[in-house]
Amino acid sequence: MSDTIFSKIVRREIPADIVYEDDEVLGFRDLNPQAPVHVLFIPKQSLATLNDATPEQATLLGNLLLAAANYAKQEGFAEQGYRTVINCNEDGGQTVFHIHVHLLAGRRLHWPPG
Repeated sequence: MSDTIFSKIVRREIPADIVYEDDEVLGFRDLNPQAPVHVLFIPKQSLATLNDATPEQATLLGNLLLAAANYAKQEGFAEQGYRTVINCNEDGGQTVFHIHVHLLAGRRLHWPPG
């Protein structure tokens, strides 16, 4: 596993407010939330960007999105609505190069963001 802050969270070397975990995915609250609910879902397996994903990882990518959806249902805001975002590379806003899904909720979200 590459040595990012997220891989250190997976290995429990850095504390995080973990709210979801299964065999493949870890979900934890973002330290710089952009909405009342801002949770990051990451694969426990290292994958730098969406560009690096292979067809063999399609199930893993689907499991990331399903984890976010299941969390939204569990927490009771799925029907009201939420946003999921995957940033890719620097111009796409990615700052940690371990793929992750942002789940944002708890207020009305506008598009474009700003």
